Amino acid sequence: MNELAFVFLKTPVSKTISIKGWVKTFRANRFISLNDGSGFQSIQCVVDYENTDSEILNNINTGASVKITGTLVESQGKGQKIEIKVEKIEILGKCDPEEYPIQPKKHSLEFLRENAHLRIRTNTFSSIFRIRSSISYAIHKYFKENGFVYVNTPIITGSDAEGAGEMFKVTTLDINNADIDSEKKIDFSKDFFGKETNLTVSGQLEAESMAMGLGNVYTFGPTFRAENSNTSRHLAEFWMVEPEMAFSDLDDNMNLAEDFIKEVLRYVISDCKDDLMFLNERLVNEDKTKPLKDRNELNLIERLNFVVYNDFKRINYTEAFEILRNSKPNKKKKFKYPVNEWGIDLQSEHERFLVEKHFKKPVIIYDYPAKIKAFYMRMNEDGKTVRAMDILFPGIGEIVGGSQREERLEVLKKRIAELNIDEKELWWYLDLRKYGTVKHSGFGLGLERLILFATGMSNIRDVIPFPRTPKNAEF
Repeated sequence: MNELAFVFLKTPVSKTISIKGWVKTFRANRFISLNDGSGFQSIQCVVDYENTDSEILNNINTGASVKITGTLVESQGKGQKIEIKVEKIEILGKCDPEEYPIQPKKHSLEFLRENAHLRIRTNTFSSIFRIRSSISYAIHKYFKENGFVYVNTPIITGSDAEGAGEMFKVTTLDINNADIDSEKKIDFSKDFFGKETNLTVSGQLEAESMAMGLGNVYTFGPTFRAENSNTSRHLAEFWMVEPEMAFSDLDDNMNLAEDFIKEVLRYVISDCKDDLMFLNERLVNEDKTKPLKDRNELNLIERLNFVVYNDFKRINYTEAFEILRNSKPNKKKKFKYPVNEWGIDLQSEHERFLVEKHFKKPVIIYDYPAKIKAFYMRMNEDGKTVRAMDILFPGIGEIVGGSQREERLEVLKKRIAELNIDEKELWWYLDLRKYGTVKHSGFGLGLERLILFATGMSNIRDVIPFPRTPKNAEF
């Protein structure tokens, strides 16, 4: 535990302590607000400026790091119960106030993205990343307590789990001087791995193989999409949580996903009270600047509790399609993507309408048309739909995507052929259906999208320390 966190929890008044941290503000040559990053609360340190070296006083600026030794006393002023009566100050790292960009004032989020290496010094971002840490811990905690085995799937892979082809190439070849094969393509047989390889878009396929011997497993790590999408909901590098469960069908999968999300958010509500209170106030103030129709009906903490304590609405794709087709926005041509023909891929605007306007709660849509879903999803008896499910959240859209996997070898081979996927590339995946196949299912949850919801932020670039987006790998 960091010293400042210890101060607030256990240190008795009148004890002499030493703490290290960064100066948030320095007022009237007397009051230092000091924070070491361990929690939202800073501690006030009261300086006897008349008996303090002027050179030290001149270097107590916002952003500077200091070591303070003094006595913990009950505060005489408002805003805090305890404070430190300073006896000694040591400047650990100076910070020039004329150059330091993070000043004690409101900065735009865009400005802070341009200074991503320093934005953690602000209250908003320190809160966000403490919550991110708490969510990550809660994820591991949940799966451990529910008998899952944590596995590490490869970051470099030769398979495309999504079949979208939007993958980052991994190569040691000099692309400008690479050999060309008979099909006038780069000859990857001479590359490091002897074949074409990419950064992973999902650990699912490999996790499936682990589940076929360990039962219930999960992988939790970075994934990559070379999708040229400059939106507030997309990143080129992001983190995914992907459980896979043997002997599990789609109902089991939906039950687990709902319970998992609720338990993780329940933990965060309990563990991050100060940070959530701050972000809640931030969101309330932000809402006041919006037109009434654009304001949130629930504040941040109310939204989190609403998800935790209410069942998610479950509907199949056909039901969702009919609701959308008959909706006012569709009839009045307000949707950018009209909902006219069964089988269309639902867009964010459709998902958010269902969640925010129609049901006003998280929604699970299942049994999607096969033609808009991946090859590995189990075909239903109707031959048109697959055992897929998506969980939709307010303000976010899709937060979870999952399915019961196709365990029948011949059906899977037929599906692969229909999509013109090279069977040779998936020989090991097909083996799982030859040697002791069982029904199994799993899902993927985008960590950053869950953090978006938990923090009330609106741009996914603000919930990952150093965002990777098109034309942006600055830090």
